[in-house]
Amino acid sequence: MNSRLVLLTNLGNRGFIVTKILILGAHGGTAQLVIDRLLAETDHELVLFLRNAQRLNRYADNARVTLIEGDAQDLEALKQAMADSDVVYSNLGGIDLAKSTQAVLNAMQQTHRTRLIFYSALGAIHEVPGKFGEWNEQAIAAYLPGFRESDHLIKQFPDINTTQLRPAWLTDHEEIDYEITQADEPFKGTEVSRQSVADMIVRLIKTPSLYPNTSIGLNKPHTDGDKPAWY
Repeated sequence: MNSRLVLLTNLGNRGFIVTKILILGAHGGTAQLVIDRLLAETDHELVLFLRNAQRLNRYADNARVTLIEGDAQDLEALKQAMADSDVVYSNLGGIDLAKSTQAVLNAMQQTHRTRLIFYSALGAIHEVPGKFGEWNEQAIAAYLPGFRESDHLIKQFPDINTTQLRPAWLTDHEEIDYEITQADEPFKGTEVSRQSVADMIVRLIKTPSLYPNTSIGLNKPHTDGDKPAWY
């Protein structure tokens, strides 16, 4: 059986599966690393939700993958996509992120989904100190309001067990090397590899009980500075 592009009006029944993961914003760079690792390391079934499903056509022959083309602010589309998912991983972004977050949370509540992994950003909870914090505020000024409002929205849904990830500035280095800071700790470092963030997400998907109802920062150790060294 091949995977297929599912029209949102004809999602249909999928039958019994052990674990299904819904990935929203599946074309994102980190999301694609997560997809490849889950396919290689688990037996999970993946539902990949994105605006243009043709961008991920390389998965079209994988029997464990379903591609769904849709808008992440479309409540009904989200409800159909996540109806029997065990974990929802949001890799959504943009200056209107809060609208998407609200739709995702509403859809999860209405479909009784209870585990969310949410890709946020450093600065989302005003946790980045010093000159780097000042630089970051200016560098992503257009996007921080969406991440901060999303954090506020998530806290209004206590029945949804959400782990928010706040990575430092991303690199494409071929490495997995990171440390974690808690929500009540100052953010450390200035950068982290996408592979490191993907590793944390895969860990959370494999063991959904990790880091419940919290927000964690991710950075590569010993990368402190006023801004990323490569910037």
